[in-house]
Amino acid sequence: MLGYFVPAVLGVGYDQVERALGGELVLQAVALLAVLKIIATTVCYASGNAGGIFGPSLFIGAMIGASVGHVAHELFPAATAGAGAYALVGMGTAFAGIIRTPLTSVIMIFEVTRNYTIIVPLMISNLMAFYISQRFQREPIYEALARQDGLHLPTGEFRRIARQFRVSSALQPSPAPLDVGLSISDAHERTTSVDFGSWPVVDRRGLVGMIRVGDLLAALAAGRGQETLQSLLDADRHDYDENALHLHADHPLSVALSRMGATSHTVLPVVSRANVRVLLGVVTLPDILRAYGVEQALDIPTLEAKAGD
Repeated sequence: MLGYFVPAVLGVGYDQVERALGGELVLQAVALLAVLKIIATTVCYASGNAGGIFGPSLFIGAMIGASVGHVAHELFPAATAGAGAYALVGMGTAFAGIIRTPLTSVIMIFEVTRNYTIIVPLMISNLMAFYISQRFQREPIYEALARQDGLHLPTGEFRRIARQFRVSSALQPSPAPLDVGLSISDAHERTTSVDFGSWPVVDRRGLVGMIRVGDLLAALAAGRGQETLQSLLDADRHDYDENALHLHADHPLSVALSRMGATSHTVLPVVSRANVRVLLGVVTLPDILRAYGVEQALDIPTLEAKAGD
């Protein structure tokens, strides 16, 4: 019905925006189009038959800006620019307030005009629009629409929190690595000094793998105490992908948990991305649980003892 009486309210409306930027529309026209476009956009979204937000936000902003420009120019003709300049700033301001992207708005308007003089007033109005919209409606429109449709997308807050749960947040210094040529019995004696479920094994080039304390005990019980650690490493590598036996500091802790499950190691080495043989430290299962804040819910010493057994 709005489109029947006022066809200019239909569609994206870029032609009307262009006329507003050129100062071709009178005050009554831009004010009417701004009000009707707000009504039309909200009715479309309420019906579930929406065409978008990007275009309407530019249209509404341009018309409101042109309205303010006409009034300002009538009151202070010598100190103000034409209505087109206000329409341009209003277009970027409405976009920044609705979509919540003030910097994108500045870049977009600059690309349209190639005019530096509009940047400062646009930045000021964008920040004001962003602050006001955040104060009255914390959830941006796109996130609200996605949640309404049952889509739960990661937010900026989620990404900020996710960065806290990196392997680097649970990293600790490595115990003294075991030499690959060390006998199983000697290795067992050295591992009793620190309560770790698995120990790094190195050769002259650096890290070569991890040995479980439980495997050392099983080998001793089988009378293999004089064999070297290399024999245990060779037997263990057939059970999983070798890349799953190390981590990098920028990995999420969820990757560490997944690799612990794949390798049955409760301690994994953290290595350099430039050279996987360079040992930076280790991450243990209790460290990961502590990083997630669930160490109080589990008996960490018991877990370590079970891992050793």
